Amino acid sequence: MRFSATILISLFLPSIALASGREGDHFDLTDHWVGFTAIAIFVIAYLLVMAEEFTHLRKSKPVILAAGMIWGLIAWYYHSHGLPHAAEQMVRHNLLEYAELMLFLLVAMTYINAMDERNVFEKLRSLLVSKGYGFRQLFWITGALAFVISPVADNLTTALLMCAVVLAVGGDNSKFILLACINIVVAANAGGAFSPFGDITTLMVWQKNIQTVQGTVDFWAFFALFVPSLVNWLAPAAFMHFAVPDEKPVGGGKEAEMKRGAKRIIVFFLATIVTAVSFHNFLGMPPVIGMLTGLAYLQFFGYYLKKTYGKEHHHPNKEGMTEMEHDGQMGDMVAFDVFNKVARAEWDTLLFFYGVVLCVGGLGFIGYLAMVSEVMYTQWGSTLQLTEAMNATPANVMVGILSAIVDNIPVMFAVLTMMPDMSMGQWLLVTLTAGVGGSMLSIGSAAGVALMGQARGKYTFFGHLKWAPVIAIGYVASILVHIWINAGSF
Repeated sequence: MRFSATILISLFLPSIALASGREGDHFDLTDHWVGFTAIAIFVIAYLLVMAEEFTHLRKSKPVILAAGMIWGLIAWYYHSHGLPHAAEQMVRHNLLEYAELMLFLLVAMTYINAMDERNVFEKLRSLLVSKGYGFRQLFWITGALAFVISPVADNLTTALLMCAVVLAVGGDNSKFILLACINIVVAANAGGAFSPFGDITTLMVWQKNIQTVQGTVDFWAFFALFVPSLVNWLAPAAFMHFAVPDEKPVGGGKEAEMKRGAKRIIVFFLATIVTAVSFHNFLGMPPVIGMLTGLAYLQFFGYYLKKTYGKEHHHPNKEGMTEMEHDGQMGDMVAFDVFNKVARAEWDTLLFFYGVVLCVGGLGFIGYLAMVSEVMYTQWGSTLQLTEAMNATPANVMVGILSAIVDNIPVMFAVLTMMPDMSMGQWLLVTLTAGVGGSMLSIGSAAGVALMGQARGKYTFFGHLKWAPVIAIGYVASILVHIWINAGSF
């Protein structure tokens, strides 16, 4: 894993090697067998995460076990040295950070599942399929929609939706499906990079409420990344366009209609986002409080749908069928149950994040994150003789490159745990690189991994790898554009 490799390399740098020692109520265990064992546990766990496609072992399982083992080692060491509560206090701090993010994501996933159950996404798919667009038009349409939807719906959900469209119209044209899927992954990751709701790493930075000399990295600050994110998608898409078959697809898709209340759920979701932003920006509250308040909107609306189900159930619709017949066709067994939507949340992802937060938090408590921070955010810039404003640039660029190898969540959490002293421009840069760097490989983002399963045999690791140099051009271009147009924030 990218982060683990950086830690292991840093162990062999004598300029920063620290002996095990005690500083107040905190031990430096970077040169102790407890520290080495913790690293080994974390690396093994993450190798299992990377091999999920082949082992079919859910990614949450190894990291949850690793988290328990790492903190068990730390707690044992501190307890045996007369500090039984030191590790406990740090674990509680990490749990609080995880709880805020988990509840935020849970609400967002519940809304997405509710819209999916009401056929919002199926309606969009059927509309696109029925228009009779050519492959090149669909290449750009699905890419553009992925870029536009992902800032709100998250990059994973958006990628799966657009891939469904591509598979529906692509048929046996494997070349189109491959290129369209690559385009979707790049666009979804790029679109998620400039919105706190588009990617978990961006959400993490926003919720941290980071203070810089140029001001707070608040909700609106991320929109400075819109143009760099757009460049990140458009540059490789322009190259791939000429490889897309200039043909018309054969066949179409089923006509779909949204269920009762679908449009109102969309409105409530937008209202929930506004509530979360308002709670954070105007009231100084964590965004998760606003999101949970917004969940109540959906709960009350679900209650309304249940109570009015019988009244509207027998009214004829525009096709002449009764609502009972119409809902029966859509497979609707009950009016609406919000707790079914909560249950359908991606719990493997949520529990995976728990494991990552606790594992990285444990390594940070041992002392490794301070070591890595010294190398990446101090020594690299000094070695290259960069200006003070650009000192962190090599490290932040490397964060994105490493994101192509392993999931970007642990890397961003590690950076936030290190909390290097950076300008607004540098915090936005690391947000951009962590968000879009994973596009260079199919395994570098949740969107890519999901699409390899959805379009199995047509969108593959090596098929994506062939276009990695072109995607890398977009990565470099987006960084240069950010440094250029947001120069004042560095």
